[in-house]
Amino acid sequence: MHDALTNKLAQLEQKFAAMGQDMTSYLEGLLQADYLTYWDYIHLETLLSLQNPKTAYPDELIFVTYHQITELYFKLVLHEIAQIAQAAPLTAEFFTARMQRINRYFKLLEASFEVMIMGMEREQFLKFRMALLPSSGFQSVQFREIEIVSTDFRNLLVSAPDDPAYVSDLYEYLYWKLGATELATQQKTLTLRQFDQHYKASLIRLAEAYENQNLNHRLLQVAAAGQASDELASTLREYDWRVNVRWKLAHLRSAVQYLHKEPEDIKATGGTNWQTYLPPVQQQRVFFPSLWSAEELQNWGRSAEPPV
Repeated sequence: MHDALTNKLAQLEQKFAAMGQDMTSYLEGLLQADYLTYWDYIHLETLLSLQNPKTAYPDELIFVTYHQITELYFKLVLHEIAQIAQAAPLTAEFFTARMQRINRYFKLLEASFEVMIMGMEREQFLKFRMALLPSSGFQSVQFREIEIVSTDFRNLLVSAPDDPAYVSDLYEYLYWKLGATELATQQKTLTLRQFDQHYKASLIRLAEAYENQNLNHRLLQVAAAGQASDELASTLREYDWRVNVRWKLAHLRSAVQYLHKEPEDIKATGGTNWQTYLPPVQQQRVFFPSLWSAEELQNWGRSAEPPV
């Protein structure tokens, strides 16, 4: 025990000396520090104070809490993708392991959507949602970031020019802008105008930073180095399917549950055109085109069944 303690102290001394620091001062700080508690570590009181419904309807607490949980999972997804982007060298094993983590996150997110689909009273939702205008889940910047860092920017565009000078020239052609137009006037909704004003510059910077290190680009690099594997391809196909088909079908189910009403559908908050925007067969977004056959791409989004 004494030898083990002496060895640890020697290692600490080397660590602090390498940084020009005095180990004795740090040990004194450790002596004075209080014990760490669970509630302090995760900031429990702060976390539980962040749910602030805008109405008195009980089910609004479910709505806001669910969305906050979703954003935390999105944060984990972006954390894993950043590791893949920065890995040098990047191996197929590391790539696959991190993508498997991400697939687990999206699997949990998809399953949790039952909370939204079945876990609220429709009558309450249709009332409290009016107090949330013009905000919308459309404005989830982390999901947009996930899309941008997952694939080449052009794979997220519609009707883009052939030879743009800068990524910023392509921003207005992002596919999701089509889902945030007023149904009657075809003008940009306030929801979209707010989003662009707040996030446009940062999203353009992100697209520029990931131009040569997004997931699709890193896949092509691994393949060019002869390091690709069937397991990596399968894992990336699952990710593509979960994000661009299953996740969006879950959203569509929720919208139909709460907003479908004969003879005319109810508008989503923010006026987004959910009937044409949410179905994956309409969006046709694919992160890794090289991993899918022509037939699979032609039938993209027509089935919720997993890729073989």
